[in-house]
Amino acid sequence: MKTSFLWLLCATPLLASAQSAGPDRFVGELGGLVATSNALIHGAESKTTVLPYVYGDLGRFFARVDTLGFKAMPLGEGHLELVARVSHEGFKSSKTAHPGAGDRSAPLPIGFGTFQRTALGGLFAYAMHDPQSGGQFGEFNWAGQLDIGPVKLYPQLGLQYRSADYVQHLYGINAAQSMATGLAVYRPSASLTPMATLQAAVPLNGPWSLQLQTRYRHLDSAMANSPLVSRSSQVSGFAALTYTLK
Repeated sequence: MKTSFLWLLCATPLLASAQSAGPDRFVGELGGLVATSNALIHGAESKTTVLPYVYGDLGRFFARVDTLGFKAMPLGEGHLELVARVSHEGFKSSKTAHPGAGDRSAPLPIGFGTFQRTALGGLFAYAMHDPQSGGQFGEFNWAGQLDIGPVKLYPQLGLQYRSADYVQHLYGINAAQSMATGLAVYRPSASLTPMATLQAAVPLNGPWSLQLQTRYRHLDSAMANSPLVSRSSQVSGFAALTYTLK
């Protein structure tokens, strides 16, 4: 994984030079969002975060809210992409019921991705390596579109993969952490997490819109059985005020 990613990173200038340049201006939505999610960890509080909202393209570069990337070369009805995912899964142990469990830095997986347009909607697929944990992260997501008057609804169904090392970094308990907390040692297996998402784009005045999203994730036993984790599912979402540039 690491070797192939480094090869493609070095080859990117050659791949890019073979393509025609994309738009030299940003096309998409810019704005700000307020995100919230249920806390997974015992004793932690639900998170509310203010973040920028960016969804669009600038030439071969793109942003999809929490996923940033570069369109390296055409592939099917889309592109082969170099991607990075901004994760918010990390936490400070001092803000949980088990301070001795140690801080868990948020993963920052990098790797490959693609967005494919089909007659039944869009397909997003990502395969990434996380340098923080030494583990792997993968995601497959389908997104459709329904128009209800001026409102656009985007239902989504997806599946996330986290390798055992990735899950261990976030939710595992090693021997030293077990002694510090009194919790049992926990060495998880790899995880598969199904998720369902609904996003609505509500037009306001002119280029302004309100983006509303809610997401449900069902945690499998690899994550839910961790002594640190307090629930078997998580609901998250955001509200964003955006300005469309065409």
